[in-house]
Amino acid sequence: MTDLDIRCAGLTDIGAVLRFWREAAEGTSITDDHDGVARLISRDPEALLLAERDGRIAGTVIAGFDGWRCSAYRLAVHPDCRRQGIAGALMDAAERRFLALGGRRIDAMVLESNAQAHHTWGAAGYHREDHWRRWIKSL
Repeated sequence: MTDLDIRCAGLTDIGAVLRFWREAAEGTSITDDHDGVARLISRDPEALLLAERDGRIAGTVIAGFDGWRCSAYRLAVHPDCRRQGIAGALMDAAERRFLALGGRRIDAMVLESNAQAHHTWGAAGYHREDHWRRWIKSL
């Protein structure tokens, strides 16, 4: 996979990332807007990882660390680029980041209805924890 470049997103990438997520990501989030992504990049410039091929986004993952837990969000690969190892390459980069920061466990947010993602995460060595449930409140 030598033609794949993985790098951190910058503020100038926000528009392209939002367009990419609309095409490649499952589901939407309350923070899927310019301000939400800008806040992420400004707070942690190394959290949003982009996989690019020929200058175009092929995949993304948010590798967030709050000093306590490592969290993976928005693992998405463009439909035309799936099954080429891009998700694995992104998660390898995220895991290296987490290890460098002293992380000890990764929590991944995966939509219950996204069976394809379940396979991807399982193949990468992740397992589902059924005794936990996510509780949310929008602000």
